[in-house]
Amino acid sequence: MAKKSKKGVTSKAKKKTAVARASIRAGRGRVTINKRALETIEPSYLRTFIAEPLIIAGEIAKKVDIEITVRGGGFMGQAVSARSAIAKALVAYTKDKDLERRFKEYDRLLLVDDSRRKESKKPLGRGARAKKQKSKR
Repeated sequence: MAKKSKKGVTSKAKKKTAVARASIRAGRGRVTINKRALETIEPSYLRTFIAEPLIIAGEIAKKVDIEITVRGGGFMGQAVSARSAIAKALVAYTKDKDLERRFKEYDRLLLVDDSRRKESKKPLGRGARAKKQKSKR
C-alpha cells in the first residue's frame, strides 16, 4: 500500500499497535526515524535490525532519503513496523520485482504486515486463557 505524494512515495506498516509511515524520495541515503538519524538509534541490535532492508537493497538505498514516523506500541513493535515500512517504500519507489523477490526470500514480514493481535480477555479469568483456580474441597 504505497501512494505517490509531493514527498515521493509513502508507505505504511503495522505491528500490533505500532504504526510506521515512511516517505521516500531521491537523496543521499539518509534515513531518519521520528526526526532522529538511524545511526543514533540505540541499542545497536535494533539499529541493524531496522537497517536490514537497506543492506539487502544495496546501491538503491544509497540514492534515496527515507523519513519514517512511528507511533504506538513498544520499542520492538516500532522497530518491526519501521523496518517493514522501509522495505515497502523501497519496493514501491523502484518498482523492482527482483528487489521484492529478495525481500520475500529473506523475510516475508518485510513486505507483509503481521496480522496477529492480542487475544481478548474472557470472563472468570485474569486474562485471555488464565482462569481462577478451582478447589475440589
